[in-house]
Amino acid sequence: MTIDYCITLDDEHEFSYRIELERSYDRERAAEAPKWTRLECNQCSNCPLSREQYSHCPAAVDLYRVIEDFRGLPAFTKVEARVRTPEREYRKHVGLEEGLRALLGVIMATSACPLLAKLRPMAQQHLPFASNQEFTTRAVSLYLMRQYFNYREGRHADWQLKGLVRLFQQLQLVNQAFWQRIHDTCLGDSNLKAFLSFFSMSSSMSYSLEAQLQKVRPMLMSGGDLF
Repeated sequence: MTIDYCITLDDEHEFSYRIELERSYDRERAAEAPKWTRLECNQCSNCPLSREQYSHCPAAVDLYRVIEDFRGLPAFTKVEARVRTPEREYRKHVGLEEGLRALLGVIMATSACPLLAKLRPMAQQHLPFASNQEFTTRAVSLYLMRQYFNYREGRHADWQLKGLVRLFQQLQLVNQAFWQRIHDTCLGDSNLKAFLSFFSMSSSMSYSLEAQLQKVRPMLMSGGDLF
């Protein structure tokens, strides 16, 4: 399964990316990656990988081409972003920050990083340019569906969403470390702001999940009883 991204700056500058959702750590590609992708460079404080087995951060190796393509460009640059998934195609005229947030997010969630891989179910049903409410609805819905299957199959089911909060607390540490990686290599602010906006969405799930749930409650409850 693949997702195709195309970001067009003008008639002469177009950047295309094909993201394979099932991929492993590419040691050959890592050997060619820049120094800021090495595992010890601003390594996440909660990273479970050892430097003996991984010379480079898997997610950084996957990201570096995008980072290098857009380094030096301001976040407010207007672009045409097209996204093609196996089911449908999306097109939106957006600021570069928003386009990169969507692209960086799906690349990170499908990398060989064991922490980011927990977002893989969301990547497999990728929704580019999602709002905060859409992000919350999808994350909580997929988590609760997994708890339902845990319940049916005799395992512990977390209906209080405690595990979801813990997950996003872990992802905050990842986002913070990545922000520092990008900060050290980027001249412009497009990649930085893309990470900051992605970071703010993750933060809302760990610091104020209840507040986020209250924002989507009116929409979910507007249909009355379902039985």
